[in-house]
Amino acid sequence: MPASGVVITTWEGDAPPTEAALQRRCAEEGLHPYRWSNAPGDVYAAHTHAYHKVIYVVRGSITFGLPDAGERVTLRAGDRLDLPPGVLHDAVVGPEGVVCLEAHR
Repeated sequence: MPASGVVITTWEGDAPPTEAALQRRCAEEGLHPYRWSNAPGDVYAAHTHAYHKVIYVVRGSITFGLPDAGERVTLRAGDRLDLPPGVLHDAVVGPEGVVCLEAHR
């Protein structure tokens, strides 16, 4: 598990979940996600947020870096990232682009 309270939950199913299934999972937790996407190779420079971020990958992949911990993790369809407030992170979108659902606690 990455440092700083970051939690990665890897999808364990045989096939990736549908976007509707991920929306239902969010709703069960009282989360209200929005959808975003990026093109292959897009980069987010290192930054932090003042809120707890929950991200599900719907399609494609994205690699998150945790510079303070010296760690990188690649998320694929169905994978979830829970990112506590104040954790420095960056991201690079994979070669097929990415579609995500994101919610804030």
